[in-house]
Amino acid sequence: MNNGRFATALHILTLLQLKKDELLSSEYIAGSINVNPVIVRKEISNLRAHGFIESKEGKGGGYSLGKPASQIRLSDVYRSVNDSPILGRSNDPNPDCMVGRQINVHLKELFVTADEAFLKQLGKTTVADFSKKFF
Repeated sequence: MNNGRFATALHILTLLQLKKDELLSSEYIAGSINVNPVIVRKEISNLRAHGFIESKEGKGGGYSLGKPASQIRLSDVYRSVNDSPILGRSNDPNPDCMVGRQINVHLKELFVTADEAFLKQLGKTTVADFSKKFF
C-alpha cells in the first residue's frame, strides 16, 4: 500500500479526535492534510463504512468519530484501507526454473509472517494513543 491511504485515514481520525468537540468539514480536514477535499471525502466514506466516522448533514454539519478513539486500533484502520500484503505481490515466475516453481509458496509464508507481525504491532496502539503525540 504505497498510495498513502493509511496516512490519510490516520490523519483524519487523529484530527477528529483532537477536535472532538467540533464537527469538521471535509474542506477543513483537506486543508490540514493539504490534499483535495475529494480525496478526503472518499476516505471518509470508507472510514464511515467501517464505523470509525459519523456524519451530520446540512448547515453546521460535518464529521466526527463514530466511536471512542480508544476503541479504534491502528491495525483496524490499516485493514480498512489495505487489502494486499505489506511486502507487495508475488511474481509470475518460470515454472521450469527450480526457484521459479517454488518461490511463490515461500514468498507467501514470508508475506503472512510479515503481515501478522506488522498488524500485531499496530494493534498495540489506538487512535487515542496516537493522538497524544500532538500535545
